[in-house]
This record gives sequence, structure tokens and C-alpha cells, in this order.
Amino acid sequence: MPARAFLACPSHRGRMFPSSNSRLRISRRLRTVCRLLLIVLLLGNVWCRLNAQNPDVPAWAYPGSATHVQVAPPPDFHRPSRNFETPIGIFQGQSDIGSAVVPGNATYDAATRQYTIQSAGYNVWYTRDEFRYLWKKMSGDASLAADISFPDPNGYDDRKAVLVIRQNLEDDSKEALVALHGGGMIHLAQRREKDVRITDMEYRIGGRGLPGGANPDSLVTVHAKRIGIEKRGDSFAIFVSMAGEPMHQFGPPITLHLDGPFYVGIGFCSHVPDRSDSAVLSDVVLENAAGKVH
Repeated sequence: MPARAFLACPSHRGRMFPSSNSRLRISRRLRTVCRLLLIVLLLGNVWCRLNAQNPDVPAWAYPGSATHVQVAPPPDFHRPSRNFETPIGIFQGQSDIGSAVVPGNATYDAATRQYTIQSAGYNVWYTRDEFRYLWKKMSGDASLAADISFPDPNGYDDRKAVLVIRQNLEDDSKEALVALHGGGMIHLAQRREKDVRITDMEYRIGGRGLPGGANPDSLVTVHAKRIGIEKRGDSFAIFVSMAGEPMHQFGPPITLHLDGPFYVGIGFCSHVPDRSDSAVLSDVVLENAAGKVH
């Protein structure tokens, strides 16, 4: 560098420092580098956001939002379930029905009688399901009930904890189920035949003058504390306890024929195809008889 670009510093013999013009050029170069780094970081963030839509997840499977509508799977879309004959609590085995792209898991705490189920999954709906399922093979009549809670208050509104009686472990199996949704809805649903759309009867319960309302006239959603399903022959009914009162039947039963043996159990679906959430099902009652939902 030319000598005029430096000035001697009297207090440091033999050391030279850049002139003001050189410092200005260096400062400009540093700002340019910083801008380039910022652009790289922003582009990387955009890439991560775009890549967050897992390439294994088709667009139709993402949940509804202000810019997207979830629709039924194409008629030929199926995934084989992942089945594990690993007992857990009162259940004989577990399955990732429909093999969501994020594997599910479950734990059981014998001291608290709580099953914690973690699962991703686009839905338990339409013509096929994706959810973690804890099951037991049975024949004849059945009663199944559980308390339900969702540890994460910020999960997707339509996530659901389910009590399900299925013909088999395929993603499009015939089934009857009851569910508590994250947003508070409960329903009794059925898939009448393999690979057909689910139909249901839905219940949304709320009250006014309850805690959480903006004012005394606000309608506040009330979540059921406990739900159950009863199989009596070919008749299936939903039972509910809103606040700990004795279980009572909601609405009319549905009719569905299942050949024995079939599968009876509990499960959870996050309603987001590539992101897990969890539900806790406790004080689970499972009886090989009707009239035992409590």
C-alpha cells in the first residue's frame, strides 16, 4: 500500500495505522459483507420455510388455514400401517395407522393410570386415517371410556383423541369411533365400508357466564372431561361426562357390523401431517361387555 495511506503513531514506534480514507473504505467493505451475510441468512430462512412442507406430504394433507383447504385423499392414496405387537398397559399392541411421516409413540404410567400418546397425522377422517393406535383384539360386545386432556394448549384446533373400534389395522378400515377434538367438539362417527368417507354426528357444547368469556353474554366452549363408546351387537353409542358426573349417552346410536375378532382401543392424531402433538388418556376402562361404560 502506498506510504501516503498510513500515518505514524508517535506512541507506538514502528506501527502504522490506516488513514481516514482507508478506514472509510474498510468500513464500506464491512457493511457490504454484512449485507451479503444478511441476504444469505434471509434466503436460508426462506428455504427452511419452503422445505418445512415435507416432500413426503402431499398438499391436500395439510390442515385448513386462511390460505389452504384440506381435501379428501385421492382414491388410490394409501400407506400400509406400522404395527407393533408390544403390549402397553391393558392393550396388546400398537400401530401407526396410515404411517404418518413422523412416527408416533406412547407411554403408560401405572401409578397414575395415564397413557400419553404422541402422533402426527393428517386426520382421522375422509377415506383413510393417520394416527397412533393402542389396541386389543376382541369379539362380541365392548365398553371403552377414558378421561382426556391435551397438554399443549396451542395445538391445532381439530386434533383429536379417539376411542376406536376397527375391523382391521389398514388405513381405510371399517370403524366406529368417538372423539374429543382440541377445540371441544365431540362426535360419534363411522366408516361404513372399507375406503369410503366417514360420516358422523357432532356435538359442540358451550355456556354463557362461564370463566374465560369476554363478558357474561359470551358463549364459552365447554370440553368434556370423559368420553366413552359402547358396542352392543351392531349398535354403537357415545357416552359423555362433562364435569365428572355419571356417564350418559349422547344422541342416537349408529349401526355398523364388524366381524370378530376386531380391534378396540385408544388413539390420537395431531391433524398436522408432519408434526407431532400429544394427548393424555387416563382411567381407561375396557370391558368385553356392553353396559360397562363408566
